[in-house]
Amino acid sequence: MAKRGLFVGMVTWDLIYLTDGPPSSNQKIAASDYAMAAGGPATNAAVTFSYLKNQSTIVGVLGNHPLSHLIKADLETYNVAIADLNSTQSQPPPLASIIITQATGDRAVVSLPAPKTDFSSDRLTADLISNIDVVLIDGHQMVAGRAIASLAKARNIPVVIDGGSWKPGFETVLPFVDYALCSANFYPPGCGNAEEAITYLQAIGIPHIAITNGEKPIQYVNTGETAQLVVPQINAVDTVAAGDIFHGAFCHYILWQSFPHALASAAKIASHSCQFFGTRRWMEVEGEESPEI
Repeated sequence: MAKRGLFVGMVTWDLIYLTDGPPSSNQKIAASDYAMAAGGPATNAAVTFSYLKNQSTIVGVLGNHPLSHLIKADLETYNVAIADLNSTQSQPPPLASIIITQATGDRAVVSLPAPKTDFSSDRLTADLISNIDVVLIDGHQMVAGRAIASLAKARNIPVVIDGGSWKPGFETVLPFVDYALCSANFYPPGCGNAEEAITYLQAIGIPHIAITNGEKPIQYVNTGETAQLVVPQINAVDTVAAGDIFHGAFCHYILWQSFPHALASAAKIASHSCQFFGTRRWMEVEGEESPEI
């Protein structure tokens, strides 16, 4: 049975180029391939959740600009609904330019931050999270994220954060979080490494914490027990959005698997995605190469 997920955060239009490497000063380079798609951490997670036979809604700023219509059309292709926090905004949504190094799959990203809104919790209707099974917050719409997380917590809806990096205001969301999925670059105030970040999150009372670090093992805490999870080793073609895909897959698997098993299943999906260029082509592969979902 399909589940329903609410994904709160950044909505961008991504231009992705495959090259021999990023340009040096004053250099022009030619790309061997390119892709365009709606992007942003919460958006890519929503697309992944939808691909895994669920229903996704992204909560963010889309606005009314020609680029906004491209984003809307792309998300409609993947059955992702949009709850626009500022539908009358005429400014363009953030545009991200991403360069993938062909030999390693490493990426370099240039983008603007997500536009902020005057969102207030009284604008949040009960309909927005009606029948929602899981919420993910990426920190790029913190005021909306806090309001939704608070309401989700009151209704016993699991709340997941994508902690790619620390963002001001995260401290207002964390008390409502059930699952903190953070990168090795997530440094809360006073923290300088993963162990200190885990201690910080545990002190807040978050029961399930995971720290990802690329191809290295995932460190996680499951209701007080600490362990590591080895991720699948692959020849990476493109690592862009791997973390976003991991988070979207986790939101799917955590609804019917234990925390360690959901991490392992999500890591399998994310590793698979890294074997294809762009943020979407991994979903187009059917048959033996595609991981079981």
